[in-house]
Amino acid sequence: MQLENNFTVPVDVDHAWRMLNDPERVAPCMPGATLESVAGDAFTGAVKVKLGPISLTYKGKGEFVERDAAAHRVVINASGRDLRGNGTASAKVTGTLVAAGDATEITVVTDMTITGRPAQFGRGVISDVSDKIMGQFASCLADSLGTRPEPVAERAAEPDVGPAAEPDVGP
Repeated sequence: MQLENNFTVPVDVDHAWRMLNDPERVAPCMPGATLESVAGDAFTGAVKVKLGPISLTYKGKGEFVERDAAAHRVVINASGRDLRGNGTASAKVTGTLVAAGDATEITVVTDMTITGRPAQFGRGVISDVSDKIMGQFASCLADSLGTRPEPVAERAAEPDVGPAAEPDVGP
């Protein structure tokens, strides 16, 4: 299934591009996500999500397969398996950034495949949950970018945003 989400962050496109290409800065804004390791373009972690009456914890990996700085386009392949055996999920996530004055419009297109129990909920429920998660992510990202300018030379010295709470995004 394909899902599309759009949001705007209050910084210029180059600033947003740097942030979105740094898993250690982005992960704390993704509800329910825990980043475990980063090695080059690959990363591992877990994502907790509530889908209808079931809670899922997907543990898996992701990899940046394309980073086009000139077009401000990034593609990530990710996959994971639910720890309780409720199925698997895989996604190709394409993020595109477009300058909008002093802000940046971000479009995220996700081609997702879900197997097992979660697949029974269908596109409507999964789309609603995705919209809520992306809304929380966009809000956290906008707050983080809007309140903490990111000078390139000082970026490593900045404190982490902090872990995001597990989302309660069931229908």
